[in-house]
Amino acid sequence: MAEVYASTDVEADGPIPGPNSMLSFASAAYLADKRLVGTFEANLTLLPGAVGDPKTMEWWRGQPEAWAACRANPRDPAVVMPEYVAWLKSLPGKPVFVAYPAAYDFLFVYWYLIRFAGESPFSHSALDIKTYAMALLGCEYREAVKRNMPPRWFDALPHTHVALDDAKGQGALFCNMLAERRARRGVTRQRGT
Repeated sequence: MAEVYASTDVEADGPIPGPNSMLSFASAAYLADKRLVGTFEANLTLLPGAVGDPKTMEWWRGQPEAWAACRANPRDPAVVMPEYVAWLKSLPGKPVFVAYPAAYDFLFVYWYLIRFAGESPFSHSALDIKTYAMALLGCEYREAVKRNMPPRWFDALPHTHVALDDAKGQGALFCNMLAERRARRGVTRQRGT
């Protein structure tokens, strides 16, 4: 079964789920050839008893458009997360969670999946774009940041802190990195023959 790369972005009001809430999330599902085969997005109601982290909320005050976007029509995670599981299972392949940084986004998505849907179609693993960049660039992890990545890896897509915009941009970035890896492997194979 082919892999489908579910590039996922999370917007939250703090660093960890439970004490803080996931405000919004979106996934853009890409095949390895960069075909976008589906999207899922939702704004969520706050968790009972959770409060916004003061530092995070200060950052949000500087992002009024993104804040308004992630607070429009929030829905109960107990309804949304089972819908998300059904969407993931409907994709034309095995879903692979992809994010930048995966440690943050996957933390929230996995916690919400287990808490509200009782399962994770991703199992308990995620692919981190920054780590993949480190391997492709042959550099140290802390050097594998977007400003050090080649411009050819980036499509002209907006990064707005609106979950679906960012998920699409990160998914295209990842697919461009996959294409470069395939091209390098092709050159290596040609040299070896």
